[in-house]
Amino acid sequence: MKKFWRVLGSLIIALFAILLSLVSSTDLVSGGRTGLKTDKIEKNIEKLKQFSWFEKLYENEQHHRSFFVSLKVRKYLESSIRVNRLKRSKREQERFIHLLEEVAELRIKNK
Repeated sequence: MKKFWRVLGSLIIALFAILLSLVSSTDLVSGGRTGLKTDKIEKNIEKLKQFSWFEKLYENEQHHRSFFVSLKVRKYLESSIRVNRLKRSKREQERFIHLLEEVAELRIKNK
């Protein structure tokens, strides 16, 4: 019986998370804003510059432009949750580096 309640609880949490992500992706929560919050992105970049692995990426010519031009990268850096994960998780850092490499490859292809 305990297993049933545990599974039911997990299911409810998962459904709530899905519902929350759907609501947050609509204009109801954002108030209809379509642009990114540049000041928040800049503050998060400054927080990440304290780490040597990020500073190297930021100074790398191949990736530096992405911090200002790429919507994918800027949207990623707009999220304080993602930035906090970047500060703590090596795996999240690897994902972010992969994202930067993908954006750089696309930029090269489109030249």
